[in-house]
Amino acid sequence: MRDFLRRHQLGSVLVALALLVGVYIFVFAPPLDFPVGERVTIDHGASVSNIADELSQTNVIQHGFVLKFLLRASGMSNRVQAGVYLFDSREDVFVIAYRLVVGSYHLAPAYITFPEGVTVSDIAEKIAATLPLISPEDIIATGTPQEGYLFPDTYLFPPNATADSVVETMHENFNVKIAPLLPEVQSSGHSLADIVTMASILEKEAQSDTDKKIVAGILWNRLSRGMALQVDADPETYAHKGLPPAPICNPGLSSIEAALNPTETKYVYYLSDKNGVLHYATTYAEQQANEAKYLH
Repeated sequence: MRDFLRRHQLGSVLVALALLVGVYIFVFAPPLDFPVGERVTIDHGASVSNIADELSQTNVIQHGFVLKFLLRASGMSNRVQAGVYLFDSREDVFVIAYRLVVGSYHLAPAYITFPEGVTVSDIAEKIAATLPLISPEDIIATGTPQEGYLFPDTYLFPPNATADSVVETMHENFNVKIAPLLPEVQSSGHSLADIVTMASILEKEAQSDTDKKIVAGILWNRLSRGMALQVDADPETYAHKGLPPAPICNPGLSSIEAALNPTETKYVYYLSDKNGVLHYATTYAEQQANEAKYLH
């Protein structure tokens, strides 16, 4: 009788274990066609239901309702982190839920380098190519009011970066870089906006630090005389006097320093030849002679 009871108890345990294993395999375990090596994007503001459906459709989990239950039962349904997730190995729904809550992307942050003179449109293109969660339109909408004040540099952006966080990071970097120069700005006789706008023109008009300072002297001289700037970087300056209403790009530190410390010369004109070399003139006749010599 005792042997019978023992065998019965053992059988019951085995049946229970089999049921548990079966439930795990058919409910919680990763699908057989789990997308190893694939990436899935979780959009900002996506609901738990939409996220669960997306992961079920891409075979990351077997049943969307299981993920929804785990997140809601744990009180973490509003803690899911948006971003691009790499699923580099088969993981069950418990691990998937944990990764979504803590933002475990399994992706390294993205290094993006923006050269001096980059525009917001250029930034939008680079960001969208590297961080698919962010659309070019979002960067343009957020960044355009900050054109000129997004410092060109190498940045490390996390997989869950947003247009707002990208623009804020670049603008904060500008503030850090410009801080040591603010006393010079205050004593220059020009506003910070004018200095940055002038620097954005220099970024497009000259290459070397020496030329940037000479061109800065020429352009400040033209402004003081009430002349139109007439720079190719911004064709509108041919028809209107004064600086453009806003920076035309995001200048680097050397262009900002050139705008602050222009080289005083007698030059009033300059042009760039086919090789990008600048040639200067003190009179319009000299400028015409340079045009005939270097542009034809």
